[in-house]
Amino acid sequence: MNKSHRGTIFSADAEVIRQTAFPGGQYIVRLRAPDCARAAAPGAFVHVQCTPGIPMRRPLSILRANAAEGWIEVLYKVVGHGLDALTRAEAGETVAVLGPIGQGFHADPARPIAVLIGGGVGIPPLMFLAEVLGHSPGVRWEPVAFFGSELPFPFELAPAQLPVGGVPAVATASLSLLETWGVPSRLASNAGLPGCFPGFVTNLAHQWIAGRPAADRARMTIYACGPTPMLKATQKVADEFAIPTQLCLEEFMACAVGGCAGCVVPIMLDGQRHMKRVCVDGPVFDGASVYTAGVTG
Repeated sequence: MNKSHRGTIFSADAEVIRQTAFPGGQYIVRLRAPDCARAAAPGAFVHVQCTPGIPMRRPLSILRANAAEGWIEVLYKVVGHGLDALTRAEAGETVAVLGPIGQGFHADPARPIAVLIGGGVGIPPLMFLAEVLGHSPGVRWEPVAFFGSELPFPFELAPAQLPVGGVPAVATASLSLLETWGVPSRLASNAGLPGCFPGFVTNLAHQWIAGRPAADRARMTIYACGPTPMLKATQKVADEFAIPTQLCLEEFMACAVGGCAGCVVPIMLDGQRHMKRVCVDGPVFDGASVYTAGVTG
């Protein structure tokens, strides 16, 4: 393990508290991991051994963490035999977990309008950030969330009560949990999901941002996670309106703690192209530095 990260990443045999299945091969599992829960921050992830018979771990973003109760939650979609094996972990069993890993989001109090854009399994770190901002004392954050999915959302939906002016009238659904945190949300899908904007989530966010006054846009930061095409489209929107971004990248990993350099991406810093590890230097990076350097994914 890279020495600079010793003492901040914890290894645990985490007890499965509960596991919930959702349509489309999606699961949310709650794990008892007190050290990880205390240190977790939005944008960080855990490296999970899905079953003892499969040594290669899987990186999964942290969806929620409760330090007082000592648990974390992760959302995953079954892709391959490893995550398929994880679906069979039952309450009371243990799963080997390493985490929290990585540099997460750093919300800027000078730009309190936090625009959260998430796609598919990229939604979890934005949910975590929304919860933190919704409960942060001292700063009057103004988060708004735009999430997209081609599968049914693995969260309870409800008709939106919190207003988001300037979005198409067809976008009527929200995530119930976000509403309880005081965070307005609107959803998008190309799969015809009811209550969702029919199109890409970045188009929905673009319409809302375009309709805001320049003074509001000067108070915005965009935080995003999702597939590479979505992140590139998000950065294009941000460039159009001169809004800074923090993008949480998704990348294949082996060790996930900085030793193997198997997850490096090019990043532009001070006019120079550098190779940075997504696992410990990221996964959250300044968006302009990522796409100036030509990351294509």
